[in-house]
Amino acid sequence: MDAGQEKVRKFEEFVDRRLKPDLVHAIAERDKVFEQQKIFSDLRRNIENLEKNSVTSLRTRVNLGSEVYMQADVPDTRHIFVDIGLGFHVEFTWSEALNFITAKEEKLSRQIEEYTRLIASIKAQIKMVCEGIRELLQLPSPPRSN
Repeated sequence: MDAGQEKVRKFEEFVDRRLKPDLVHAIAERDKVFEQQKIFSDLRRNIENLEKNSVTSLRTRVNLGSEVYMQADVPDTRHIFVDIGLGFHVEFTWSEALNFITAKEEKLSRQIEEYTRLIASIKAQIKMVCEGIRELLQLPSPPRSN
């Protein structure tokens, strides 16, 4: 194997063993943040609906797990428990919960932006390495898409 082929092999190995797994991981982590963002968005909408309709008590259905449900009476909806992470729940009033949700949504948006930049960076690195491989193999560049 000559030096050029050895370089190509090392570049391909770097892409396959490092860059592609990093890309898959970054996309998966960003997707998790998107899921958290949706949960808080739904919670905001539910609280705003309770406020708008002046709902201070309600009867609802609760999923106990494995799609087993039961009826639940909520005598006072003006205080709710919000999962703040790490298995901790904090009792909030509606306005306190909305303030917490706003701060959480801002943090999640920043995380999404960071992952989006990381994903773009990894894709650029993959493209750069592939162009380097192409040059080493003296292959023509692919046509540019507009």
